[in-house]
Amino acid sequence: MTQPQFLCIGSVLWDIIGRSASHMGAGSDVPGRITRIPGGVALNIAMTLRRFGIAPALLSAVGEDAEGRELVAACADLGLDVGYLYRSDDLPTDRYMAIEGAGGLVAAIADAHSLERAGDKILRPLQDGRLGHADQPFQGDIALDGNLTLALLSQIAVSPLFSACRLHVAPASPGKAERLLPFVEAGRGQLYVNLEEAGTLCQTTFNSAEAAAEGLLKAGAARALVTDGARPACDGHASGLLTAAPAEVMVTRVTGAGDTFMAAHIAAERRGEPRDQALATALTAAARYVSGDTGK
Repeated sequence: MTQPQFLCIGSVLWDIIGRSASHMGAGSDVPGRITRIPGGVALNIAMTLRRFGIAPALLSAVGEDAEGRELVAACADLGLDVGYLYRSDDLPTDRYMAIEGAGGLVAAIADAHSLERAGDKILRPLQDGRLGHADQPFQGDIALDGNLTLALLSQIAVSPLFSACRLHVAPASPGKAERLLPFVEAGRGQLYVNLEEAGTLCQTTFNSAEAAAEGLLKAGAARALVTDGARPACDGHASGLLTAAPAEVMVTRVTGAGDTFMAAHIAAERRGEPRDQALATALTAAARYVSGDTGK
């Protein structure tokens, strides 16, 4: 069996999304559509990578319940490697629920408690020789999301098991952005954040992606990709700051847009695209996604 060269570590769950063309606020009751699709940050990234010809393996916790069996089968059908998932009889399969209206995301709740309870059990393949061990750590790419606990993320930031990989990290949501502080402090990984998340990490408010990327670099980040919705995004690196504006499109969905940007950027750099072209490629992919042109 050939060892995978790309791992996606984090949330693998069911996305339950309610979408309406109406503007909504607290207490709104409007017609729309409700869908259930495979989701979670790690899985969203993996699915987008697969569309770019990369077949990653998933490291996460998925229950042995009916929902879990259905989810694992769906992931396998998408061409993803599910052979390293931690399966448990005691933990239910996680879920994410979001409401989206004409103005974008109205509210969302992420129930990733099983992933959090599983803890470092999801990392066993990196320790027991299947994907590596302490003396010979995994040497491919790893996309990691902030749905893991702060304790586990702090461990990963300095762990020798991750010392030889190319690490790409996303916070999962603004509410979990602080969980990425260990990577900023350790100068490890390539961070993918939005403007609000960058401000949370730096404990300030930024008025542009460029200012946010610069702030993260000054705080110790090795590299920071910062998006700001329809406004210009920035790739911050020791070699300089690059900015680019996304195309103007009609927004039909927002859940998963950041994951699409991240996966498209990683894939572009793996193809050898220079920094400016990779940033443009990622912004184009994200714009197409929110317009409903591609993806799930």
